[in-house]
Formats: sequence, structure tokens, C-alpha cells
Amino acid sequence: MDLDGFWGLIEQSRDHSPDPDARIAWLHDALARRPVADILDFQIRQDETRRRSDTYALWGAAYRVMGGLCSMDGFWYFQPWLIGQGRAAFTLVTAAPDLLVELPGIQRLAGRSPSDWADDEWPEWESFNYVAAEAFEHRTGVEGGLDEALSVRGHEIPYDTAPLDKGWDFDDPAEVARRLPRLSALFPLNR
Repeated sequence: MDLDGFWGLIEQSRDHSPDPDARIAWLHDALARRPVADILDFQIRQDETRRRSDTYALWGAAYRVMGGLCSMDGFWYFQPWLIGQGRAAFTLVTAAPDLLVELPGIQRLAGRSPSDWADDEWPEWESFNYVAAEAFEHRTGVEGGLDEALSVRGHEIPYDTAPLDKGWDFDDPAEVARRLPRLSALFPLNR
């Protein structure tokens, strides 16, 4: 499966349902029907795509939207949510994190405290992290075998965020306003 095939499945799942759980079920079924090589490729493409979003610039944007409730784990779950928005949105936001304001799922959160968000409104999609592993197990009957199968191909799955760009203080209002002016306006500190 190449990158176009990966994005095709993501976008088909989005067309299938807006519900994250229904999308995971659809992706699981779609992957489990494919050859094992496609499941491995899907995980590799997912990891490569995630790596493109693994920046402090994007982490700062997610942190701002979530009112400071975006730890390393929170960012790890945000990245698949962004992937789930589709290729065009992912490409836009990874190139310019302040453009996160243009995504409908983010616009719906503006003006509301994170404590008022429903669980399915949070910009995170943790279960996406496990869909290839579960499809691999379903297809092969080998529990926990995805890591080993990928290792044979020379690929190690990352299990934590590791931004390569220079870190900055997400809690410094002036720095946030300079780096993320549109998000700062849409998500003021006191909400």
C-alpha cells in the first residue's frame, strides 16, 4: 500500500461515518480483508505521516485549542485525529499549524471551555493508533505480532512523540500570539 492507498482508506472511512468508533470499525474490517503486507504498509504509512506532524509548532497549536490540556499523550492522540481529517486538511495544518482554525471540528470548539466538550468532540483519536495491530491479529491470529512483523521489514513503530523542531513555551501569551495569531484570537486564554 502506497501513500495514496493509505489516504484513500482514511478518506473512505470518513465518508463512511463521522463517528470515530464507526470509522475504526470500518478501517479494521477493510484492513483485515487485505493481504498482511497491506496491513504492514498501512502502519508504516501511518507512522511516516504522523512523523510529518511531530512538531512543537503543531503541538503548541493543539495545546492552545485544548486550553493547555495537551500533554505528550494528548498530542500523541491529537496527531491521528488530524490524520483522520483527511489528506488536504493534514497537509494544510502541518505546513501552517495556525490554520488549524479552518477545520470545522476546531471551529465548533471555539468559545467553549474544554470542560464543556463532549467526549466525541475532543480533537483526538487514540483508537486509530491500534487499528493496524488489531487488523493484523484478526487476519493472522497472532496476538501482538504486528511489531515483530514490522521489525522483520526494518520498521520500528514509534510509541511516543519526538518533535525535531525547536521547543517553545506554550504558556507564554506573547509567544503564542506571535506564532499562532488566529488560534490565539479564536481560543483566548480565559474562556
